[in-house]
Amino acid sequence: MKLIHVAAAVLNQTPLDWPHNTTNIRGVVEAAREQGIGVLCLPELCLTGYGCEDAFHSANTHQRAWAALQDLLPETRGMVVSFGLPVLHQNGLFNCAALAVDGKLVGLVAKRFLAGDGIHYEPRWFKAWPAGVRDDFTAPDETTIPIGDIHFDFGGVQIGFEICEDAWVANRPGAALALHGIDLILNPSASHFAFGKLEVRKRFVLEGSRAFGVSYVYSNLLGNEAGRAIYDGGALIASGGKLIAAGPRFSFEDSKLTSAVIDVDATRMSQARTASFKPDLAGDNKLRISAPFNWPQVKPDQKAKSIAVSKWETSADLKEEEFLRAEALALFDYLRKSHSQGFVVSLSGGADSTAVTCLVSLSLEMALAELGADALKTKLSHIQNLPEKLTPKSLTAALLTTAYQATANSGDVTRSAAQTVAEAVGTTHLELDVESIHQGYLRAIEAALGRKLGWQQDDLALQNIQARVRSPGIWLIANLNNALLLSTSNRSEAAVGYATMDGDTSGGLSPIAGIDKAFLRQWLRWLETKGAEGLHSVPALSAVNQQAPTAELRPAESHQTDEDDLMPYDVLDAIERAAIRDKNSPMDVFELMRSLFPNVTVQQLGIWVERFFKLWCRNQWKRERYAPSFHLDDENLDPKTWCRFPILSGGFETELAELRARVAGLA
Repeated sequence: MKLIHVAAAVLNQTPLDWPHNTTNIRGVVEAAREQGIGVLCLPELCLTGYGCEDAFHSANTHQRAWAALQDLLPETRGMVVSFGLPVLHQNGLFNCAALAVDGKLVGLVAKRFLAGDGIHYEPRWFKAWPAGVRDDFTAPDETTIPIGDIHFDFGGVQIGFEICEDAWVANRPGAALALHGIDLILNPSASHFAFGKLEVRKRFVLEGSRAFGVSYVYSNLLGNEAGRAIYDGGALIASGGKLIAAGPRFSFEDSKLTSAVIDVDATRMSQARTASFKPDLAGDNKLRISAPFNWPQVKPDQKAKSIAVSKWETSADLKEEEFLRAEALALFDYLRKSHSQGFVVSLSGGADSTAVTCLVSLSLEMALAELGADALKTKLSHIQNLPEKLTPKSLTAALLTTAYQATANSGDVTRSAAQTVAEAVGTTHLELDVESIHQGYLRAIEAALGRKLGWQQDDLALQNIQARVRSPGIWLIANLNNALLLSTSNRSEAAVGYATMDGDTSGGLSPIAGIDKAFLRQWLRWLETKGAEGLHSVPALSAVNQQAPTAELRPAESHQTDEDDLMPYDVLDAIERAAIRDKNSPMDVFELMRSLFPNVTVQQLGIWVERFFKLWCRNQWKRERYAPSFHLDDENLDPKTWCRFPILSGGFETELAELRARVAGLA
């Protein structure tokens, strides 16, 4: 029985923040040492931060990352620790795991498969390392270090790597590592959150440990690292096909350590019993780097850490729970990393602004509950006017200002709903009457044009000006507070441009632009009646949930609703997924909608499908201008991270003509 105490760390890093990143790593290495850890796996590119973007092409980035690594090496005495950093070798930039043993750097493992789809852009910066190739890297101090597709033998225990994307591909490096008799595979990752993604990670960790006959340690980043991507943490350790340790997700801490004791002899004998296992017996292995190491003694009765499965992780409402926790952590990190003094929301009394308001309030409440008052004050030490006594309500009042901005077309229902929600969650709430500003614009333009403006002729322009007059005032409040103005547009509106640029899209961050309206309304109903595990419901949301969504920009007698202007949101969202996520043609989308909505006439479906495609093409320029949004799933419409589309295009005119002919033939 050969026992080794292994651990995976999750870290909340910030791109190019050298003091924070180094201090964070140093702290988790010290914590691992105190627990008697023998092997510690840190996340991918943890020294620089994963989201450095084109700063990876700066020599300064590489130099400072290397200096940080040298500074941290002495911390690894008596341990094996992997660090993540970019390495420039023969004028090619490689995403590497630097493995240190007992205070010395012994090798650089280069990532073989680069993530280049969706939110990832690694091939823009890095080169993929070829399989089976080893080279020597010349360090700044002129020493040479092995680099490439290499693995290690420390004190008779063999260690290999799969770096993030390496484990997601069909031809995983782990298969070749198994043939070399590897005992332990480390996976330093930067795997962003998406709904349901944890189960995929668990599958490749478990299957890797089973199929390769090894123990497997998976680490990850944590928090809102660079602005858009959210990392949920969730370290995993498996051995021989069994999950033996799992770390918590969405923590507000800077780091979390997940550890377990593995039995190297047990996995070796598992390989020996497997008839299909055929070790590589080619002789001298040029890819193996060996170094002496005295493994820390582990007592036979020392048990693995318990698997941290929070009750909410097994909830029937998992998507609602994940949405709240991902948004809460992302908003909290954005607040502190942007050095803002708080948040401002234009609270209309509708679903979108209410959801954003609740997310901010719950974010602060959850951070306070996990961190405690003293640690929270430390994390938010840049904020000048934190209350002396911190409660969820006092914290929300200090850091979240909401404002209801009325015009003549605003109704008592939305005004009352906004006030009710603000009181329920504890915001500092203001009421602004912007009708005089609105009328001032109308008079000025009517005088310039020499005619009266009217709804019959000028409907869209008259709606938009009301939304736009709300922008300067709310921006002024944000500036006065040195706070972050949050835009409240959702993904369904972004798809069809149902938003006023420089009006309701105003803001520096758009936290719900990655989520569809139908789910958002479902989430608000859940929050009203049930709420998150360990928290509470918000019954006051009934004032919002009982309303039909409306822009409230036309006169009251028009009874304006969003779905009358567009189409039912469930239909809109289904069309969007079929057209944009799945890349179907207008005709294919129409046929699919016929099967999904059999009770809707073909004429109506034809109108809605055509409307969607026209509005989609016409409004790409709006999506290009939206404030940064959080990535929540693989249906994001953000053109900077996920869904690119030309600003100018043919607008599917040929395809829509064919669709109209098809609908006419079915009538």
